[in-house]
Formats: sequence, C-alpha cells, structure tokens
Amino acid sequence: MKTMKTKNLIVALALGASSLFAMNATAQQENYFRAIGTPHKPKVEIAWNRYYSAEGLWDWMKKIAAAHPDLAKVESIGKSVEGREILTLTITDFSAGKDTDKPAMWIDGNIHSNEIQGGEFSLYVAWYLTEMHADNEFVKQLLKDKTFYITPTINPDARNNFFKEPNTANTPRSGMLVLDNDGDGQVGEDMMDDLDGDGNITMMIRQSPTGRYIKDPLDPRKLIAVGPNQVGAYEMLGQEGLDNDGDGEVNDDGVGYYDPNRDWGWNWQPDYIQRGALKYPFTLPENRSVMEFVMKHPNIAGAQSFHNSGGMILRGPGAEEDLNTYNQNDIRIYDAIAKKGEEMIPGYRYLTVYKDLYSVFGGELDWFYGNRGVFTYSNELMVSYLYFHQQSSGRGNQDEQFKVDELLTFGDAFVNWKEFKHPQFGTVEIGGFKKTFGRAHPGFLLEQDAHRNAAFSIYHAYHTPKLSVMDVKEEDLGGGLKAITATIFNERLMPTHASQDLKYKIERPDYVTISGAKVVAGFVVEDADMKKFVEQKFSPEKIAVENIPGMSAVKVKWIVSSGSGYSITVDSAKGGKASWKK
Repeated sequence: MKTMKTKNLIVALALGASSLFAMNATAQQENYFRAIGTPHKPKVEIAWNRYYSAEGLWDWMKKIAAAHPDLAKVESIGKSVEGREILTLTITDFSAGKDTDKPAMWIDGNIHSNEIQGGEFSLYVAWYLTEMHADNEFVKQLLKDKTFYITPTINPDARNNFFKEPNTANTPRSGMLVLDNDGDGQVGEDMMDDLDGDGNITMMIRQSPTGRYIKDPLDPRKLIAVGPNQVGAYEMLGQEGLDNDGDGEVNDDGVGYYDPNRDWGWNWQPDYIQRGALKYPFTLPENRSVMEFVMKHPNIAGAQSFHNSGGMILRGPGAEEDLNTYNQNDIRIYDAIAKKGEEMIPGYRYLTVYKDLYSVFGGELDWFYGNRGVFTYSNELMVSYLYFHQQSSGRGNQDEQFKVDELLTFGDAFVNWKEFKHPQFGTVEIGGFKKTFGRAHPGFLLEQDAHRNAAFSIYHAYHTPKLSVMDVKEEDLGGGLKAITATIFNERLMPTHASQDLKYKIERPDYVTISGAKVVAGFVVEDADMKKFVEQKFSPEKIAVENIPGMSAVKVKWIVSSGSGYSITVDSAKGGKASWKK
C-alpha cells in the first residue's frame, strides 16, 4: 500500500512531467516564426511538395471543411464514369451572408487526367484562404464579399489511373472510358505494357548497324542523332510495350482516346472535325455535373481552370470561327487581369488559344464565357523558366531536362537504360524520363508556383463586381412629392453583365429597389446633366438596370409621395447585393 509521501511524490512527478511537456511544446513553438504571406499555425497542415490521389485530395477537402466550418463546406456535385464523387468546396464567410448572394469564382483542375498539379493548385486556394482568414484583413474582407467554388479534380478516375498504373507523362489524357482507338472493332486489346514493372512507360531502343543515334559519350542516358553522312549505333523503337493485337503498333488501344475538354456545349463539333469530341456535348457525366452546378449558381462571375504545361495564361476564343463572340470591352478586362498575372507568375505568358496555340472546339473555357458570360482563364501550369530562371520556349527540351536531373533532382527523374528480352523486337533497352517529370512540377517547385497561381485567381476573384449604394439625394418637388436619386457604384473591374451576357440576355437584369416609400414613378438616369431619363412604367419601385460597368456607376431616380425612413437595395446575380438605409 502506497504511503502518503509516495503518493505526493507521484503527483509531483506527474505535474513535473506535464509542466516539462508544456515547456517543450512552448519552446518548439518559439523556435519557428511566421513567414510573410503564409499561415503560421495552420489547422490543416498539408505538404505541398507532393501529389495526392483523388482520395487524398478529398481527404484534405473534408479536413479543411471540418477545421473551418464557418468558412468551408464540401459537397458532391455528381459522379464520374466509374462512380467516384465529384467533390466541390464552397469557401466564403457564411456569417456574412449566403454563398449564393455573393459574386463567385469557380476554380477547377485536372480535367485532363495527366495534368495532375491542377488538383493541388486548386486545393491550395481553398487551404490558403481558410488558413489566412483569421490573420489577414484582405482575406477576411474578400471572404465577406466573395464566394469560391473549388473542384480540385474533375477527372478522379483517370487521375488515379495516372498515378497507380503504368503511364507516360501524356497518358491518359482522357477519362476511363475504353474505346476502339485503332478502329479494328475491338476495345482495350492493346493496353500499356510496363515491361520492367516500375510504373512508368518509358522508351525502347535497340542496337542497330544502321541506327541514326548514338549514346552521348559524356552522358550515356542521352541519345543524340548522328549527322546525315554518319551511321549510328541505335534505333528508336518508341514506347515501352508490346503489340498485343498483332497490328504492328505498340500500346495503341488502351484507355480513351477522347478529350474531356472537347465535350462542352459551346461551338462543339463532332469527332470527325474535332478529334476526341465523343457523341454530343456533355456526353461525359463529370463535365455534365460541373455544367449543372454552374447553371444553378448564376452568381459565378469568374472562372479558372488549371492544366499543364508551358506556363500560359490562356483566354478564348478556342477557334477563329468564334472570334466575334469576344467583345472588345470584355477583352480589355481580360487583358487587364491577365497582364497583371504575367507580373505575378514569372515565366508565364498571356495568350489567346486559337491564335497562339491551336483550334479548340467544345472547350470548357469557351463554354463558361460563351454560354454563361463568365470571365474565364485556363492556366497551363509549369514552365521550364522555373528551373534555372532562364527564358525558354515554355515546355523546355531534352537537354534542359537532363541538366535538371543532373543538378536538381540527382538522377531521380530518369530511368536508366537496361536490357530486356522483348518477344517481338529481341534484345532492347528500356529507359527514359518518368511520367511525373517534364509536364509536372518537381516537388521542390510545387508550392511557390501554386501560391503564385492562387494569387492570380484571388486577384481575378477580387475584381468580380462589388456594388455599393452611394450619393443618395432628395429634392422637394412641391405638392407633397419629392425626388430621390441614388448612385450604384461598381468598385471592381468586371461588370455585372459581360458583353456576351448582354447580347444573349443570359442573366436577369440587376434590380434596384426602394422600400418604405410610396413610389409614383421610377427612372434610370441616362444623363443627369442633360436631364435624360428612361422611365420604368411597371413596378417603378423596382428598377431593372441592364448592366453596371466595372469601375463605373449607374444612377436611378424615384418620384415618391411619402416616405422618410426608406431603404434602397441592389440585387445582382453576378454582382451580389448592396443596401443603404436612411
């Protein structure tokens, strides 16, 4: 039986251990300090130097929502071909109003399954906004004013396939539908073959007395072409794999081929014109889920889609035939935001798809703008400038990649050549760059580029409309009547209705309503100095305004017969709500 002295000693030791633990924890906290622009003590600690499966992204999304219930909610907006959820985060300050009452920014990534880092970059936006909210006044005000709808992966099935199955850096680009790619009447009979079992589909070479290549004497990983009057030692056989269906081609009937970014219902063209378009717009359930969500959320005013690679900030049109869709007034806004983006993201260039790349029909970028009047960019993530801060073509070249692997990744990016007894080609050598190198960021470059691209999206969201009621004036007209005028000011670059929206009347007008006064007549003031007014004869207390331009204002006027304690409210689908009360 323990004596009183023994019990006291145990208690003292326990208290001492507890105090020591507390002191150690405090000491650990005092051993690191907050870096400018990043969360100090995040509730959700995510490592941004790696990639996550679809389930990994979803797990982080749920943790963000659980840690910040007043700022984040997660929901499924649909299902993929293989039945996986399409999860979306809503980020806003819910205490400052409903998400649907605020101008919103849509952000997505990974519509092309091999373009993986769009998932992490999208997630970074959600993480950064929620973790910085408590300490940063800009973020705090932004989430009072705006909403973010963030879907890190539109293509969860093939995202997982890219990571977990043998692939090149370019496969699969599609989702997981298996089609007859080689036109032989069979589907999926010549899939990828990972001959050395390392999870990567690299290249095959073979020694040949008439080959056109030699191994570089200074770097035997590298094949170099010989001169036109020289004979080499190796021939290139193409992708690592087998000809499983005997048609003379290797790996030619696997997943796909279709393109989820040719499936959207704007300027869509059938497959014989636009390769990869499938049967009709929104054939794919993943894209259809996004479309239906966007249609139900008319408050979405801006959008960003993350792709890879090449370091580009892209806008539409995707095809020259669609050139007249993009009105010059809207292009000025596109230019202002994107040129700021070039400053924010070193090495990235602002380009137009049809003019600077190639023609795209049925692209997401054009659907958002053409069908919904939403100002939308598509960023091609990763630019070789990030390696050595030297200007390049954007996607780099083989010599640069070998240099990166030698000096920065220390051989981790390349599978060295090794012999393999191939049943069709005899003795071959298999080797080459891994699937997660080249188009995708190495881990050490991920967080910086994620932050810069997130900052660009936040800047874009900031410039969705912000409305206020100002300069309310009264004028006594006699006979018990008075005139009340009010100015509705848009404090941001983007109008409440893009030109495309106005052209096709996509969204309802903005409404300016006076309450608490008996209204005799209501007007939109076209020119106050010249006394030009447009009367609204029906329901004059609720004036319909066609558009509130960016960094500009509209003025309305009412004639009222009574009312001293009135209020004025503005209700805009893409511009949110504003109010004034006497």
